[in-house]
Amino acid sequence: MPRVAEEQVLAARRRDIVVTVVVLALTAVAFAAVADHGVLARIQRVDDAWLRLMISGRSAPVTAVAKVFNWLGLVYVTLPVRIAIAGWLALRRRWWHLAAFAAAVVLSEVLIGTLKGAYDRARPPGSLVATSGASFPSGHSIAATVTVVAAVIALVPPGRARVAWGTAAAVFSVLMALSRAYLGAHWLSDALAGVLLGASCALLAAFAVGELQGRRTAHRAARSAHPPMPGTVRPADRR
Repeated sequence: MPRVAEEQVLAARRRDIVVTVVVLALTAVAFAAVADHGVLARIQRVDDAWLRLMISGRSAPVTAVAKVFNWLGLVYVTLPVRIAIAGWLALRRRWWHLAAFAAAVVLSEVLIGTLKGAYDRARPPGSLVATSGASFPSGHSIAATVTVVAAVIALVPPGRARVAWGTAAAVFSVLMALSRAYLGAHWLSDALAGVLLGASCALLAAFAVGELQGRRTAHRAARSAHPPMPGTVRPADRR
């Protein structure tokens, strides 16, 4: 039985470039803003106001839901999910999609620790859940966003279904970010920057792998369209 060719990781190159560049630009702006002490002071006022609003509006049902999101972002949950997705892609021999998914996850994990150490921002006081390390950017937001966005790209074929699942992934990511700010585990800006960074990692990895896949496919198509003539001696055959 002939092997079915793996579909392209990304199908609409021009649109994918625009989306990736826009998300990367927003991410760069967010991180540059927090790095600027003058801008950060204004951001901090917004973060303080948001935290006060969250504290004043807390209720038992909302807190319970927020703590479920906290659990979903723990490594004990995200790691098995990532391994399961990678395993399924490997079993299906979807190597390009596996490469895009794995690259996104690895890139995000490298950046989480590096950026937290570089910014070294203090966390809000009085978190309702256990926390460790610096506050900016939110590791929960990054991990959740990169996992769901990269999973949609890797598992759902391009088209309306991917758009629908991508929208669901975006909603989940924003809810994760809001839950972090609600619980007082992060400032609002930490959480939103985490969403942007997680999405950037997923999109950048998918675009890079998609470009490599497209070039490899074009090269194979060219070779198939112009096979070597019988009797032609290839350079590798000259001994």
